[in-house]
Amino acid sequence: MDFYKTILNYKDDILKNLDELMQIPSIASDGTNNAEKSLDYVLDLAKSMGFTTRKIGNIAGHAEYGYGEELSAVLTHTDVVPCGEGWDFPPYKLTRKDGMLYGRGIADDKGSAIIALYCLKAIKDSGLIGKRRLRVIFGCAEEIGMLDMKEYFKQEQIPDMSFTPDSEYGICNVEKGILQLCIKDKNKNNSIISEFSSGEVVNAVPDKAIATINKHIPDINYNGCNNTVEYINNKTKLIFNGIASHSCMLENGLNSAAHLIKCLSYKISSNENHKLLSFINDFIGLELYGDTMGIKCSDNISGDLTLNVGYVKINNNESKVGIDIRYPVKYNGDEIFRKIKSNAEKYNLTTEITSHLKPLYIDENKYIISLLNKSYKTVMGSDAKLYSTGGGTYARTLHNNGVAFGPVFQGENSRMHNSNECLNEEKFFLHAQICCEAMKNMFCD
Repeated sequence: MDFYKTILNYKDDILKNLDELMQIPSIASDGTNNAEKSLDYVLDLAKSMGFTTRKIGNIAGHAEYGYGEELSAVLTHTDVVPCGEGWDFPPYKLTRKDGMLYGRGIADDKGSAIIALYCLKAIKDSGLIGKRRLRVIFGCAEEIGMLDMKEYFKQEQIPDMSFTPDSEYGICNVEKGILQLCIKDKNKNNSIISEFSSGEVVNAVPDKAIATINKHIPDINYNGCNNTVEYINNKTKLIFNGIASHSCMLENGLNSAAHLIKCLSYKISSNENHKLLSFINDFIGLELYGDTMGIKCSDNISGDLTLNVGYVKINNNESKVGIDIRYPVKYNGDEIFRKIKSNAEKYNLTTEITSHLKPLYIDENKYIISLLNKSYKTVMGSDAKLYSTGGGTYARTLHNNGVAFGPVFQGENSRMHNSNECLNEEKFFLHAQICCEAMKNMFCD
């Protein structure tokens, strides 16, 4: 039997452990220790399988097998984005229905974490003799700027070859730059908008936005986004419902915040509006590519710059917006930041960089690419195509020694960062076989 098929012997255990891991609401940004609990879960599971493990602080760790100076690795993460609204299934539980697997993290990235660990177990159980050590590296702060790998690699060796199953098939050798900003208004406003709330994280399209206006506003007729209106004590409360999506796939989402801000610009005068909201409407509006901001750009390697309004928070304590920008590999993120900062200063707003991941471009002749292509072809019977993404993966932390590879097959809608996140179960275990073959090749070849 082909070695990669041995991973199917663990199918029931994989689904059981995946369900247990998904029941931990491991949101790194929520102020709890649930993200660390998810890390502890996989490290304890690895120990029970007989692997050497190490935990780095409360943020990362690994399971290791084999001997040698050289190191190969698979990088996965156990933290997730908030579940949001609109689920038809329990978000923090694995649901199997009609050939599909549902739950927060099935595609990003808890499913890959459990699969990679069981692939390591399959290699160990088989008695294969390797040429180098093989690790599964786990982080639990990937969704908040990959702080986990920054800490991990301060203490641990950079792998000589590696991949992260946190994107799509074939092989992603190009990742756009990711520039995340927080724009704030620290001054007291005379706006009649007393509250605005939308989004929890910067790297997702917000599916719900709520604004409270200290004024009765009649005739709210806005067709760009589903909405409801409530009138309480001469106040108007607007609730807009959009469609969530990962910010690297803006075309799959509908930004509730941007549409609510646009609606407010029609219904209240400029001197009654909030400066921060006026800035967003004037320089971003419903645009996805930074046209009015003056940062629109594109290249033939990675495509267009995209801009997402991720969260907006206005209340008595704060006024801020989070902006997520994915920019082409041939452009300079610092220059993009300077243009946005200059525009924000016109509204007396302050701008700070909360995260900046420079673009990644891996030469197609690197050995890891040919190894992964061979692994893919063994299972699938065809070559894995090279592609670029606007997503950000751990590949950026690997000093050009790794790429993103799987788990989602092109044409699938995994609904990452959206409600009803899912994967086809048959293809999930097809990914498991590709991952198993790739890990075996990194261990032995």
